[in-house]
Amino acid sequence: MLKSLCIHNLATIENIELALKPGFTIFTGETGAGKSILIDGIRLILGEKGSKDMIRTGEKQISVEGVFLSRQAALSSNKEDSEIFAQRILSDQGSGRGYFNGTLVPVKVLKEQGNDLVDIYGQNDHVFLRKTENQLDYLDLYAETMLIRQEIGLIAQELRRILREKRDLENREKERVQRLDFLQFQITEIEEAGLLSGEDEEILQERNILKNAEKINNLISESLNLSYDRENSILPQLSRLQEIILELEEYHTFFKDTQKNLDQLSITVRELSDFLVTFKEKQSSSPEKLESIEERLSQIEKLKRKYGANINEVLIHLEKCKSEQEDLSHSQEKLEELEISIREKTLDYYKIAEKLRAERIKNARKLEQDIEREISYLGMTKAKVKIDIILRKAQNDTISNIKDTGTEDVEFLISPNPGEDLKPLRKIASGGELSRIMLALKSIGKEKGCYKTLIFDEIDSGIGGKIADFVALKLKNLAKENQVICITHLPQIASFAEHHYRIDKTIKNERTYTTIKKLTLDERVEEIARLISGSRITTTSRQNAREMLEQNAVSLHRE
Repeated sequence: MLKSLCIHNLATIENIELALKPGFTIFTGETGAGKSILIDGIRLILGEKGSKDMIRTGEKQISVEGVFLSRQAALSSNKEDSEIFAQRILSDQGSGRGYFNGTLVPVKVLKEQGNDLVDIYGQNDHVFLRKTENQLDYLDLYAETMLIRQEIGLIAQELRRILREKRDLENREKERVQRLDFLQFQITEIEEAGLLSGEDEEILQERNILKNAEKINNLISESLNLSYDRENSILPQLSRLQEIILELEEYHTFFKDTQKNLDQLSITVRELSDFLVTFKEKQSSSPEKLESIEERLSQIEKLKRKYGANINEVLIHLEKCKSEQEDLSHSQEKLEELEISIREKTLDYYKIAEKLRAERIKNARKLEQDIEREISYLGMTKAKVKIDIILRKAQNDTISNIKDTGTEDVEFLISPNPGEDLKPLRKIASGGELSRIMLALKSIGKEKGCYKTLIFDEIDSGIGGKIADFVALKLKNLAKENQVICITHLPQIASFAEHHYRIDKTIKNERTYTTIKKLTLDERVEEIARLISGSRITTTSRQNAREMLEQNAVSLHRE
């Protein structure tokens, strides 16, 4: 539902701010006052195409903002009502921006979101009629087959998944032998290398030691001389110190504690000396060992360049190769399993599709009669309607032929006048006829609580009298489940509305301004009297207007 609308610098509109309410709203005004400009503004925030020619003379940009109450968004956020903010800006440089809930978005996002919020029914505005998938949805809602649609949709999705898996496996099967050879080569190359996790780091450390063997040996020799080998080295000196401290123990307890520390120090120096001796013996390797290490590192680096950044990644690649090799080795068995699944799912799909088709055909005949009856009330007494249910032709690409909606497409056909051929509803030229047909479809439809804004323009074209009363009553009933906005010249329709706005055009200082005003009850009487008798409003036309309002708009006294 459209809660508020702000339009700045659109054609003759300088600045308009509207607070709209649920129910049935009417806009009236003289021809040329700017009613179509209001619709243009709503179209802009719904993502329709705009141009810089729409900008008010002397201004830099158009700005149109709308706040909507969305029941669908409310359901997803567990709130009673959820507000949605949409804005569209067009500059004189030809650029444009769209905002959805304060976030800059492509205009196509506004269009996608707008389809769930507003329907505009006027010349060239019938999205419903331009898309046959919408007509199919309408028929299924009418036929109450949406549960069957959901069931067939789940089967279709699973069937397409299996078909894609089979297609991918068949494509791989063509190169299976070559791929198996390639995988085996990689597996053999990695396995023969006998890689160990972390091995490269250990080898690099060993290579570093071998490359610095002379320096290391000199340092070890000097360390052994200091700690052990020489007569005045640490260990002999430490042993003498321990003997002295032992004699001093009887004179003070401090020496007893110190003796323990000296014992530990002696152990540490002995262990160091032993390790130095062992380490020195290990380093007595030949140049051949360094060459062997360099060869091993070269082998590892080669594998890392081909299969991964480190040894762990190379080993992970090995496991992937083995897994793919296993799959390819049993691909024929897998193909046979998929073929069986496809046959079973296809039987399920077409079984339910046939049931869905039968329900559609049965209900299509009823719907044709309902539409003809409804549009006859709205002035199209001789119109004929046919719902063409077209079995979809099988295509080479089986996957694309498995639709969530079943095996057929739907096209609504109509002949508005006797002697004319039935033609697709989406190609009907008359804006008034389109609006009345949509009003009939909405009146028949079984979608409940959709809370959308339905805008009817030109719906009163070529009608009057009792037919206008029927149209007005249909609009008022439709407003019980939706917000209905109608632009009209007919007093009958205007008198049924709960909310009435008048659009005026004025000229000040050689500039044209379009304004919109919500009318009080007395102002409504005057406006409807004008619709009845034109510019010469009489006492009789005022009386008629008041009677129409009292009879048709029961809730007026509460405004």
